[in-house]
Amino acid sequence: MGGDDAPARIIDGALAAARHLDLALILVGPSDAIQGELSNHRDTDVLGLQIVDAPDVVGMGEPPALALRRKPRASIRVAADLVAQGRADALFSAGNTGATLVAASSALGLLPGVDRPALATAIPTRQKPAVLLDAGANAECRPQHLLQFAAMGTVYAQVALGVDAPRVGLLSIGEEETKGNDLIREAHRLMKGLPRFIGNVEGRDVYAGEADVIVCDGFTGNVALKISEGLVDTIEHLLGEELQSTFTSSVGYLLSLRAFRRFRKRVDYSEYGGAPLLGVKGLCIVGHGRSSAKAIRNAIAMAHRFATQDFIRRLEQGIAAVSVHEH
Repeated sequence: MGGDDAPARIIDGALAAARHLDLALILVGPSDAIQGELSNHRDTDVLGLQIVDAPDVVGMGEPPALALRRKPRASIRVAADLVAQGRADALFSAGNTGATLVAASSALGLLPGVDRPALATAIPTRQKPAVLLDAGANAECRPQHLLQFAAMGTVYAQVALGVDAPRVGLLSIGEEETKGNDLIREAHRLMKGLPRFIGNVEGRDVYAGEADVIVCDGFTGNVALKISEGLVDTIEHLLGEELQSTFTSSVGYLLSLRAFRRFRKRVDYSEYGGAPLLGVKGLCIVGHGRSSAKAIRNAIAMAHRFATQDFIRRLEQGIAAVSVHEH
């Protein structure tokens, strides 16, 4: 029930995933609204769908904790409970991010050695995709939280991005270890013992591809991502204007349009679908509020892949290794 044009767009993406992957879907929300939307699709009888009625919905602008207290049958809470009870292997939501974090954390609990969960977002670089975390779960962090994020990001890069030995960088305002605020300097000291720590990474180097995992607090990470999204939209708009004004021949325009589409695909968040909430005792994927049907399909595909690759156990092992180093 979350995200733009819900539940229509959510259901379109979810059904696309069900058609191409070996999975069963549980759609959580007001059953009348879900049934009404499913009536627009002809093949729902053969897709193994289950509807779980949840009459309440947390709006995008509502304070998360307060809304969940007032709405015990909110769709996001019911969905998180299904994962906690073992009735579902993973949860996806494109709704209120704060409500998803609160519901998932309270229903699933945290993995041993994790103080705060983190949102991990795949970002494009000049070489291959990297992961940035935290992308918005924690506005304020302590140094040991950043160390835990580094461990979780390393496992994510291995499983989701196929990087055998991920290089870890700490986002700061200068490459020297004396640069940054108290949080960054102390986190740098803690992270020095990590096997593939490459030191501080400046903002201009985030997309260079020298680090596979970029660690920061949630406030910084969210601002960095939103600026990046805005920049991509602006570049796309300006490129489109330039292409139309430059090419008079249709052949030249079409060739440029192809290159333009390839560029868009390389920087499009919908290719990855969502950001996993790392650190909770269960799979939880958080989608962008503007998620397209394609992004939702890809997010569910990510959840399916993680569920079949024993991702949570591997994450737990990665955190345990860092906990030993920390102490």
